[in-house]
Amino acid sequence: MNKGDRALKHRKHIKNRDKVIDITGSEEKGAVQTILEGMWFTKHFRSATAEEWFVFVPQYTDPRTGGASGKAIVHYNLYGNKDIFINTTVIFDAPELHTPDKHELVYALADELVNRLVGYANTLLSVHAGQNSYEAEYID
Repeated sequence: MNKGDRALKHRKHIKNRDKVIDITGSEEKGAVQTILEGMWFTKHFRSATAEEWFVFVPQYTDPRTGGASGKAIVHYNLYGNKDIFINTTVIFDAPELHTPDKHELVYALADELVNRLVGYANTLLSVHAGQNSYEAEYID
């Protein structure tokens, strides 16, 4: 299963998906893709059950520190129970990512973080980005 298949599978679990309309133009998609390609992250902390990653997104920084625009926290189960979801929390500190016009970008960034950091495991995702906050499930 490739990344596009997983995203499609994820979207199949959206309630009332027949009401979802893609309004992103090709110009916007190109800009989002460029930002995704420039995104990088570094592991800040690891414990027996969790990892914390600093997320760096081109053009966006934390106004307080001038550093990472956000962080991702991945909690996982070490006991190998396939029926338990990995819990992933993404927090964007850059205030520019909190405005409604950045919803598509926030969604794309969080989706890419799940694909890169968690992989194909079942995941409960919680994104904190001001007005762009949301929750989702990734199910294989």
